[in-house]
Amino acid sequence: MFTVLRKFTIPLTLLLETIILGKKYPLNIVISVFAIVLGAFIAAGSDLAFSLEGYVFVFLNDIFTAANGVYTKQKMDPQELGKYGVLFYNACFMIVPTLILSASTGDLRQATEFNQWKNVLFIIQFLLSCFLGFLLMYSTVLCSHYNSALTTAVVGAIKNVSIAYIGMLVGGDYVFSVLNFIGLNICMAGGLRYSFLTLSSQLKPKQPVDEENVAPEVKS
Repeated sequence: MFTVLRKFTIPLTLLLETIILGKKYPLNIVISVFAIVLGAFIAAGSDLAFSLEGYVFVFLNDIFTAANGVYTKQKMDPQELGKYGVLFYNACFMIVPTLILSASTGDLRQATEFNQWKNVLFIIQFLLSCFLGFLLMYSTVLCSHYNSALTTAVVGAIKNVSIAYIGMLVGGDYVFSVLNFIGLNICMAGGLRYSFLTLSSQLKPKQPVDEENVAPEVKS
């Protein structure tokens, strides 16, 4: 059920891009997006449990994730912050809330009293984790910069479905279900269809302008 509700980030991103950024997507793109959501519904059809608190929190997460992606795309305009400015100010604005939250939950005290700070292997792994976290954030911003917030959301969905496919072969904890398998395939088909349509539109050559037929007042 969590998987199904998280997929609503994608249509919410499409809606916010239409409202805030004024983008218009063709019908084929919209159908591909809703195919991903439909596939998630079918895949989790055997676990449609209801929890009002859980629904509210996940739906709020969907709204904030979609808004974050759309406004990140908007502020990456060179006349605004740019992609590096977005990363920098996003990190700066989160320092104080993170410190307050970690102090109130006791995580900050546990981190300062952690007994492995002098362990070289742990330090290496910790720094590597920090670097990979930055790389993940940078890759997400870069994807939105060159494509769109919707494309970034769809790529995330395809990544999750790909992990599910790998989990069928590795790990041994996947329990086969016909509905689950069909739903995963619909999700992947919708994601691949979206990728194909987006890539085709980007690779489509622009129509050359015939300067001889341009009106003189337009040339001037």
